[in-house]
Amino acid sequence: MNDDETVESLDGGPYDFIVVGAGSAGSVLAGRLSESGRHRVLLLEAGPRDTSPWIHLPLGYSKLYTDPRYNWMYESEPEPGMKGRNTYQPRGKVLGGSSSINGMMYVRGNRLDFDDWADAGCTGWSYADVLPYFMRAEDQSRGADAYHGVGGPLKVSDQSFDHELPNALCAAALEAGLEANPDFNGERQDGFGYYQMNVHKGRRWSAARGYLAPARKRPNLRVVTSATAEALVVSDGVVRGVKFRTGGRSLVAEARETIVSAGTIASPQLLMLSGIGPARHLAEHGIACRVDNPNVGRNLQDHTNVQLMFRCSRPVTINDLANSFVRKMFAALRYAAFRKGFLAETGIYVGGFARSDPGMDRPDVQMAMAAWSVAERTAKGARQHPYSGFSLSPEHVAPEARGSITLRSADPGAHPRIRFNFFQTEYDVRAMLFGIRLVRQIVAQPAIAPYITAEIQPGRTVESDEALIEFIREKGGSDIHAVGTCRMGVDGSAVVDPRLRVGGIGGLRVVDASIMPTVVRGNTHAATVMIAEKASDLILEDNAR
Repeated sequence: MNDDETVESLDGGPYDFIVVGAGSAGSVLAGRLSESGRHRVLLLEAGPRDTSPWIHLPLGYSKLYTDPRYNWMYESEPEPGMKGRNTYQPRGKVLGGSSSINGMMYVRGNRLDFDDWADAGCTGWSYADVLPYFMRAEDQSRGADAYHGVGGPLKVSDQSFDHELPNALCAAALEAGLEANPDFNGERQDGFGYYQMNVHKGRRWSAARGYLAPARKRPNLRVVTSATAEALVVSDGVVRGVKFRTGGRSLVAEARETIVSAGTIASPQLLMLSGIGPARHLAEHGIACRVDNPNVGRNLQDHTNVQLMFRCSRPVTINDLANSFVRKMFAALRYAAFRKGFLAETGIYVGGFARSDPGMDRPDVQMAMAAWSVAERTAKGARQHPYSGFSLSPEHVAPEARGSITLRSADPGAHPRIRFNFFQTEYDVRAMLFGIRLVRQIVAQPAIAPYITAEIQPGRTVESDEALIEFIREKGGSDIHAVGTCRMGVDGSAVVDPRLRVGGIGGLRVVDASIMPTVVRGNTHAATVMIAEKASDLILEDNAR
């Protein structure tokens, strides 16, 4: 903002709560905080409304992967452990945030992940504490039980029709010695089976669809899209509101409490732009320090993966759909008539969890099958092979790597610097090696053999540990589950306390995946929704006093 630029006050204020970011967490907060009708809530979202048909078509998320209208399209700095490559970081820039552009897998994480949080001092965040919030959020298509709820805003469903290829892969996993697991969010996580999805009747069920759509009818909730937060407004050690830009205007909105829910990358960026962060780093960018906290932006964690791809002997993959006009038309007609078929699914069907060391107390490797194989990825998206193909990717879900988010400049429009430090410890590399060999063990079984004619990537000639490590460094990367940059805790390494209040300043919380002390062992959307569900209770409790 220029020094002589006029800053206007947003009409209709002050508000009880401002929520910055309408993603997986922000949509939940807007819905829950406005639910009683007693509190006036303002929700700011940098992106547009979620009106694109590709958002609501489950397989359409491939069209959003590199669309700057709905995607921040971040990139990391060059990663030494990846031969200096950058790793792409898509993030939602739309109502629903990344829940409007992600793969829709519903995996909560391992129960011991949350017990670890509590054991580290985060009282109230053990598995027993958070399970009720997972259940409150959920509308489970299988019905309620000891682990699942019904009637919540977030639809959780089984895949809608049988596929011979993933069925064969499940059978092969059992032949390879893994146990069948019909519910990765139930009694145990180990094993192999079908993933459940945030899909309902052939439509994506994002946080915006579940929480925000019904809430927008309430007169006490105001949603402003295309509104980019520039800084928090601070006076006398208290955050009083948010300065944001929309439609070429710079505006200030005031509130009793401000909740930053901009995500693992943008939340620490906004705090630092507002003078909350490492004093020395802020000084480098000419930003006056209000709260010197060296932990803002640190503790960045993410899962890693590498894609093993196989040529399929039968035309039952999404490659066959992408490469045939006739198949596309048939799929479109089937979807229009019945909400069934490839277009009603994500293309990610089965997978599972395993332990790279049998002495571990929980799995550290996840697998996910995708019904496609990719010849190349470009800035315009991915291009499938011209023949039938599928992938089975191992993912390391307990990384030792820790990275950071730092400012590139004091310009709110500049993407921050993202450093993951992937594949720089022996364990992180060895766990991925185990995952590759486990995938190869599965695809070598009789049940899947009729479907595979060749291993496309990395190819069977890549066999030794040394060669596979080179493959990991050349092709491995982020699983797009970044967390941890506004870490919750009770010691000097934290940014927020267990009630998600930012230390050293009043009127401010952070509520999103950035508060996770350690990344959960599974896809992060479900846990982020849980965090926001619990946070809404904490916020309402504290503001009732």
